[in-house]
Amino acid sequence: MKTLVLASTSPYRRELLERLGIPFETASPDVDETRTDGETPEQLVKRLAESKARAVAEAYPDALIIGSDQVAVLDNKILGKPGNHENAIQQLSNASGKKVLFLTGLCLLNTATDKTQIKVDNFSVEFRQLSTSQIENYLQREKPYDCAGSFKSEGLGISLFKKMEGDDPNALIGLPMITLINMLSVEEIDVLGD
Repeated sequence: MKTLVLASTSPYRRELLERLGIPFETASPDVDETRTDGETPEQLVKRLAESKARAVAEAYPDALIIGSDQVAVLDNKILGKPGNHENAIQQLSNASGKKVLFLTGLCLLNTATDKTQIKVDNFSVEFRQLSTSQIENYLQREKPYDCAGSFKSEGLGISLFKKMEGDDPNALIGLPMITLINMLSVEEIDVLGD
């Protein structure tokens, strides 16, 4: 089997990929994530997913490299990682009672053939009406300051939601596993093995 490389330092993506029970390596991609003028959120995550895969390709001349990038969109504005408590309060207050769309770009690069498979998975979350004290209590308990949208859906963040819509809940965590498994099968890797 070809070497499988996750071009990410995200512990959340690594944990998801570990669930497949196949060996992989991780590599840290050095990529400028600045949005270009006129770039849509979908174009941004596609470009960054491929850029992350290509950023580590030279070190792996015969490998399959997974690149992934995610943005959250609220009222046509991209939400970044809050970074601190005050920004997280603002993000969750703005999301209260509204729908947030998560776009996750996924790229699988075969470095031997230079063939890429790129897809964007959409997943939306409708937030409950949240009080200031609910937001504060949530942030004190989970401290999701390194997560786009200021929550961890795989943790207590699920309590913030009224409804979730999408094909793959893993996309919300940052690595759409159903899409990835399909991409790997195109490269003749069956995660269940024959």
